[in-house]
Amino acid sequence: MTIPVHLVGSVGLDTAEEVFATAGRLLGKSLKRCPDGEVGGRRLWVSWQYPLLRASPWLAADPQSPIDGLGFYRLKLAPDVKPSDIRFGELGYSREARTSYQDFLAARSCGDLPRSARFQVSLPTPHAVIAPFVVPMEIEIIEPAYEKAMLREIERLCAAIPHADLAIQWDICIEMVFFDGGFAPWPRYAGIEKAYAEKFKRLCAPIAADVELGFHLCYGDLDAKHFVEPRDARRLVEFANLLVDNVSHRIGWIHMPVPIARDDDAYFAPLRDLRLAPGTDLFLGLVHATGGVEGTRRRMATARRHVPTFGIATECGMARSRTPEAVQELLRVHADAISE
Repeated sequence: MTIPVHLVGSVGLDTAEEVFATAGRLLGKSLKRCPDGEVGGRRLWVSWQYPLLRASPWLAADPQSPIDGLGFYRLKLAPDVKPSDIRFGELGYSREARTSYQDFLAARSCGDLPRSARFQVSLPTPHAVIAPFVVPMEIEIIEPAYEKAMLREIERLCAAIPHADLAIQWDICIEMVFFDGGFAPWPRYAGIEKAYAEKFKRLCAPIAADVELGFHLCYGDLDAKHFVEPRDARRLVEFANLLVDNVSHRIGWIHMPVPIARDDDAYFAPLRDLRLAPGTDLFLGLVHATGGVEGTRRRMATARRHVPTFGIATECGMARSRTPEAVQELLRVHADAISE
């Protein structure tokens, strides 16, 4: 049986054509879906959205609120702007996807990718974009307008790309860390389950029924470190079950990270409580550069004692601070780990 491989989003190669050709060559039929690698300005996840926000006539930079390490300021409402005034146009996600889809078709046509593979578009939640770039007291004021724009991006995606070829993934990072409750600056709060149930109902509503839907649960990858290390998979399982219980769209896959140091039963034991429907793929992000194939297979062996069937992945994207050589090595680790 072929063990499926999932590419979370960013890949760290120079072009979409190179991503499709390299991933297809190394992973072949193990790839059910393939992203374009989030090349160019999208390499650092949501950072490419800051210029778009800064260009908005309804927002202004706040010199009293610098963003540490990035060299620019958080944003706030411009003078005399009411919350109802705010509107965002194209965010760029669907436009980038439409271009990369043509490269995907070419790669699949020439045999670089399996004929059954879908084109994967990974999207950040609106909160993941607004929270880092907006002054804290105005996040809840500005985020609804950005969410509306993101939902329009999904509508454009579904209109432009044949549904049988399309897979959409929500990247859930800030919400996952809040839900965990172990990171002091982002504490878990009363009513979080209800709030997230309502949020993900909204975010998944415009996705056409025959477009695949998946979720990447994430604890962050800033400077190759999580915001907080999960104590075990319990909160990940609880979040996944919340999605299963509240999202009406059929879920094609859920991805969960596995910290590099965890190959013990205690981490994986909560996976026994996971309530995925038949046909939903579980991907465990247990592939790490350090430890290579041996470490990956060790984590896989432990995981199998608690959940018999799963695919493998890295715990987050593969672009941040990684060279093309390091990325190709990571892809080879995937391929070797699933070989007999």
